[in-house]
Amino acid sequence: MTAHTRKATLYRMVMDDHICPFGLKSRDLLKREGYAVDDHRLTTRKETDDFQAKYNVETTPQTFIDGERIGGHDELREYFGKPVNDGNSVTYQPVIAVFGMAALMALGLSWAAFGDFLTVRAVEWFIATSMCILAILKLRDLESFSNMFLGYDLLAQRWVRYAYIYPFGEALAGVLMIFGALMWLAVPVALFIGTIGAVSVFKAVYIDKCNLKCACVGGDSNVPLGFISLTENIMMVAMAIWMMVK
Repeated sequence: MTAHTRKATLYRMVMDDHICPFGLKSRDLLKREGYAVDDHRLTTRKETDDFQAKYNVETTPQTFIDGERIGGHDELREYFGKPVNDGNSVTYQPVIAVFGMAALMALGLSWAAFGDFLTVRAVEWFIATSMCILAILKLRDLESFSNMFLGYDLLAQRWVRYAYIYPFGEALAGVLMIFGALMWLAVPVALFIGTIGAVSVFKAVYIDKCNLKCACVGGDSNVPLGFISLTENIMMVAMAIWMMVK
């Protein structure tokens, strides 16, 4: 019997006030792997508790293949040889998403304004938009950001309130640079926070050899502190200098 005709049995929570997302993911994965799914829905707390007691498990969903209990969604992914994210793995995905989206937005703005993708203003918009998106991610959980930021920023370690001010400064400079207005304010703000940030990251990574996570995309990320963090700050400095001299 091939995998395309095999059958799997899935037990998952489907209640009025809660549908288990991992149950849906397990069902989807099984179908994509060519399995016919015998989908058992646990619709009450009692049904769920009874199921867990019967099979001596603490969580749902649970998948069975050929009478063998495979386990939850992570175990099912392992069964099919797929990677499992343990929540602590290093990733650059948030950074790629930010810069990729900022680039597309900048190109779109350039086309709408000038009928051309490749303009100087597109580069300016790319950097300014990146700053705004990164600021939003930091402001999403300011407390978490500040905790991570204090691990390496030299000024914040001496004046803690700076960790709370930084995202607002980045957002302000980014917005003003998009508008192309009040450069007398945007330039010094971007130059100041960018320079302090670049020096702090360089010291932490390349001098002190610290193995830290970067707060550039918020305080709950697994992006490593390093070249990407340094690039963010250098971009701000470069943008500030360009706006000042152009």
